Amino acid sequence: MRVSRRVGMRMRAEASATINTREYERGLRRVFGRMSDDVKRAVDRTRIDVQNEARRRAPVDTGRLRSSIVSRAEGGGRNVGYVVGSNLVYARAIEFGRDEMDIFPKNKKALFWPGAAHPVAKVHVPEIEARPYLRPAIEMTEIFMRANMARIRGGR
Repeated sequence: MRVSRRVGMRMRAEASATINTREYERGLRRVFGRMSDDVKRAVDRTRIDVQNEARRRAPVDTGRLRSSIVSRAEGGGRNVGYVVGSNLVYARAIEFGRDEMDIFPKNKKALFWPGAAHPVAKVHVPEIEARPYLRPAIEMTEIFMRANMARIRGGR
């Protein structure tokens, strides 16, 4: 089995896997004599397993990041895949980390938000250390896929 990984910007932070299902198809054809939906079902179960693993690994403060992690199927034919990610603005910074920075106003002389004591000329945002949750989950694709195929072969 070959698993390829990519990290993209379609969602704010996402990871994906494409699974070449030929190896599994050959094995299932020998067992069941057909190209069954079992491989697609195993990939779909794997997608859910990876999504749940990413949620489990996500750091929790308010739980918003964890609940924002979703997945969707991609591709078709012999290359079935999935994408797991979050659309939160800060999801990427948590996954990959971010350098410290200062935020300055674009159109006004000062920054102000509800709850602020007074307007400020700039806001210093400290460095965020990387706390990967998507990449470790996507790296478990092969383990989950093998387990799901074994369950299907066993009739569960």
